[in-house]
Amino acid sequence: MTEREIKGGIKELSPIDVYMLLPRTNCKECGEENCMAFAVKLVSREVPLEKCPPILKKEKAEAYKKLQELLAPPVREVVIGLGKRSLRIGGKLVMHRHEFTYHNPPPIAIDVTDEMPLHPNPERKDEREGIIDRIRKFEGFSYDYIGKRLNLDAIALRSTSGNPETFKSVVRAVTEFTDVPLILCSLDPAIMDAGLSVAGDRRPLIYAATKENWKEMAELALKYSCPLAILAPNDLSLLRSLARTLIDYGLNDLVLDPGTFPEEGIAATINNFTMIRRCVFKRRDKLLGFPLLGTPITAWLYGEGSMEERAWKEAVLASMLISRYADLLIMHSLDGWALLSVVIWRFNLYTDPRKPVSVEPGLRTFGEPDEKSPLMLTGNYALTYFTVESDIKKCGASCYLIVADTQGLSVESAVAGRYLTAETVAEAVRKSGIEGKINHKFLIIPGLAARLSGEIEETLGGEWRVLVGPRDSSEIGKFLKEKWPPKLDFQG
Repeated sequence: MTEREIKGGIKELSPIDVYMLLPRTNCKECGEENCMAFAVKLVSREVPLEKCPPILKKEKAEAYKKLQELLAPPVREVVIGLGKRSLRIGGKLVMHRHEFTYHNPPPIAIDVTDEMPLHPNPERKDEREGIIDRIRKFEGFSYDYIGKRLNLDAIALRSTSGNPETFKSVVRAVTEFTDVPLILCSLDPAIMDAGLSVAGDRRPLIYAATKENWKEMAELALKYSCPLAILAPNDLSLLRSLARTLIDYGLNDLVLDPGTFPEEGIAATINNFTMIRRCVFKRRDKLLGFPLLGTPITAWLYGEGSMEERAWKEAVLASMLISRYADLLIMHSLDGWALLSVVIWRFNLYTDPRKPVSVEPGLRTFGEPDEKSPLMLTGNYALTYFTVESDIKKCGASCYLIVADTQGLSVESAVAGRYLTAETVAEAVRKSGIEGKINHKFLIIPGLAARLSGEIEETLGGEWRVLVGPRDSSEIGKFLKEKWPPKLDFQG
């Protein structure tokens, strides 16, 4: 598929298009002033269509259906698994993150094979890892990043034995041990059927339908009501053709795998993923409007190198695929150093660029503070707050910390942009209720906000004394040791 083939895109969705299908009664039941304002918010995905009660009435059923189709994301959302641990993949509204925001961060699945022992035999040195131990490591991977818990998401069960009964027994053991979402991997319909007979009620992803087995896999997907992945390595025309065939067969929950090729094939891999997305968003090609599956695990199957080198290559490939539209990844390495960069990059890329990552403003306590303990101030930008929190805990200080509302900006940016001012600091102090907890009126502000010190004292009515703290929170411990309590006994 070439650049020329994807030209001729259609116009973007306009609020007018949505408005013409709304009741246009300006009833305000949705909470907006009029239907046009509601249409604008629908287009920007700030509110759900169901917030308009009149559109849900029977006489508006046709308009409601048209609006659902009009507002449906170009990339279909597909659900893997059931209940609270289910995974939603796809559902993309835009091609580029700066246009709007990305939804549904791509889940990361870790593989196990049906030739691994459930538990390793200590007498056999070649059995270094068992399935249960591997799943425990998978579930134990967790990293706290600026207030968010980053985890892994699914288990990919691969049949390497070629034996349906072996695969079935391993699938049963895994389903009894964990309730995480599953991907069942085999190109043999008989083996897949064996696995689904045990785990079909968990709605796993079936991987994968090809030009040779598509009919049998489609029957299994319909029988067990499971999503189905289509595999057509490096052949986008075949991928599109199989999608059309399976849609006509009655399947809508599809996932596309155009192939992931490491080493010299990386350029072709990224090009295929990009061309698929361009077809969807530039030409609204519905046959390719499904989530994309990337398999960085192929870094272990091709090429040479040490275990560490292959884990590094897999992590690099995974990060590239996350950047280039992958909606689901299958990986092998469970090394924390390799996975950490991938999950952090995923978090950063799928954070709404329109909204700074922030924490709730208010008063925080550390240790066991009393009426003589220090009182400090910081902003509510998440990275700032959690860095300050970590440094306070590291030095073991018992203190109070007022988190001012800086609109999610760092202290320096908030001061420059007038989001952190003497007035906002004074308001934060008053709202915190700190005056009932301490018997002094000293406030330590960040060194980056030093120029506000005089204004803050004046705004607080001259009752408070402001101390300028360090510019870097890593110096908090040293600052408190040298400067607290203040030599001047200032009482308000």
